[in-house]
Amino acid sequence: MSSSPSIIPREKLDFGLQGDIPRFWFGGDPFKTRFVDAMSTIFPEGERYFITCVRDFRDQVTDPKLKQEVTDFIRQEGQHGIIHSQFNERLKAQGIDVDKLEGMTRSFLFGFMRRFMPKKHTLASTAACEHLTAIMAQTFFERKEMLASADHRVHAMYAWHAMEEMEHKAVAFDVMQKVAKVGYLRRVYTLVEVTLGFNLQILIYTRLMLKSDGFSRLQRLKMLAKGLWWIYGPGGMFTGNLKPYLHYYKPGFHPWHEAETPSYHRWLEAFNRTGDPIEAGRAVFAGGI
Repeated sequence: MSSSPSIIPREKLDFGLQGDIPRFWFGGDPFKTRFVDAMSTIFPEGERYFITCVRDFRDQVTDPKLKQEVTDFIRQEGQHGIIHSQFNERLKAQGIDVDKLEGMTRSFLFGFMRRFMPKKHTLASTAACEHLTAIMAQTFFERKEMLASADHRVHAMYAWHAMEEMEHKAVAFDVMQKVAKVGYLRRVYTLVEVTLGFNLQILIYTRLMLKSDGFSRLQRLKMLAKGLWWIYGPGGMFTGNLKPYLHYYKPGFHPWHEAETPSYHRWLEAFNRTGDPIEAGRAVFAGGI
């Protein structure tokens, strides 16, 4: 098992989100832009959900190291929600009904999951989401072509988010295993649940955003057909790291069976040297394959 890096909450970071970021910042591609924008609309409520689900068991954590990791996890996730809320203000200015999308996310996570599912289950779903975000970080930033055409400021925001996900990727999992004593079947079932639900939600939100942008139904269908290959085709955005995704289903799995990726070390060195998350994002891109 690899040794875990330090979990370091980084606050008051400036990504230049008030600048002249193009409406379709992902190489001028509306579908790719709105697909990633859809993820941003989910994050503020999603991060709040993760924090709440881990907090359910916080008082039962006795190990001092894990207790500190939970504290740092909460601070990092809180910052992620803040920064993505700032980014989402840009979407509101473009006419996207972010409040509606966030309300839909909130209704599902807090109106359904938190209301009707056991706390062990919502914690397990949090651990599953953390696994997804950690392996997505590998896909996005180890393969240079994935975000090559993205605006450098948005790239830097997602790079920062991804690197911190790598730092705390085992926290919810350890609370789930060591404190909540969640069994294997619930652990793997929630990953199936989260995988299907997350993908469906992102595609629905993407469609709604493109409709707000004024694209016709036929135009949206053409974008979707092309976009699905980009996401799910061989080596796609979500299929490019299928192997580490499947590792979660192995009995005895732990997130630190796999070390953080090289992009993490590039980002950390650049950020510690410059204190600038945009420069750190550039360093990640420059070192990609």
